Amino acid sequence: MASITSFLLLVSLVLASCSLTICFASEYEVEKESEFAYVEGGGKGPRSWGKIDPHWEACGKGHMQDYRAAPAAVKNRGHDIAVIWKGDAGKITINDTNYHLKQCHWHSPSEHTFNGSRHVMELHLVHYSSQGGIAVAAIVYEYGRPDHFLSKLFRHITRVDPGEEIGAGIISPGDIKFGSRKYYRYTGSLTSPPCTEGVIWTVIKKVRTVSREQVKAIRDAVHDGYEANARPTQSSDGRTVFEYTPGEI
Repeated sequence: MASITSFLLLVSLVLASCSLTICFASEYEVEKESEFAYVEGGGKGPRSWGKIDPHWEACGKGHMQDYRAAPAAVKNRGHDIAVIWKGDAGKITINDTNYHLKQCHWHSPSEHTFNGSRHVMELHLVHYSSQGGIAVAAIVYEYGRPDHFLSKLFRHITRVDPGEEIGAGIISPGDIKFGSRKYYRYTGSLTSPPCTEGVIWTVIKKVRTVSREQVKAIRDAVHDGYEANARPTQSSDGRTVFEYTPGEI
C-alpha cells in the first residue's frame, strides 16, 4: 500500500457498521513507458512492476491481481448464498502475503455504510493465507442495471434450497466487476459467527449496480428471517480506515 499522508478526510465508512476515521494515500501514475515493460526480463516486466518504484506497490500488493477460472459450486448456507471454488481460483497479495480466493457471498442490505447510509447489497470475496490469515474484498451495489456476475449465476441461485449445494461448472472471479482502483482498507473481523478478528478488509470505493430482480432472488433464496442479513452497527474501537487513491493524470 502507498505511503500514508497526515491529513484526514471528512468521510465516514462504517463496517457492519462501525464509524471509522479515514486516512488518505496516493501514488502517481507512470508518465514514461520506457520505465516498465509488458514482457518479462530485464527487471522491467509485470512481475517486477511493484519493485521498480515505491509508488507502484499496488502492482505487487494490490487488492485484485491474479484471479482465474476454476470449478465451483453454488451453496445456499441458509443465512446467505455463496459461491464455493473447488479449484485454484487465484489469489491477492497484501504486504507480501498471498491470500487465496475460496468463496464469495452476498449480504442485503450492505454491511458497510457510507456517511450513515447503506446500499442495497454487498458482495464479499473471502481469501485465506497458508498461515490462516483472512482477507476480504467487498463491493457494494445500488439499484440499476443487472450485475454481470449474478446474471451468470441466476439460474443456480433460484433453484438451490437452503442447506443444498449444486455444481456450477467453471466460474471465473474475473466476471466480478470491481470497476475502480480506489479502495478503503482497514483491519476488522468477519461479520458473521465466529466473528474472527484480524481480518484485512478491502472495500472498493466504486458503487456497482444490481437489478431489483437479482436482489429479490438473493433474499428469497435464504431461510425466513435472513432476507436482511447485514450485521448491526459495531463500535469503531479507535480503528482507522485508510483510503487508497491512484494519482490522476
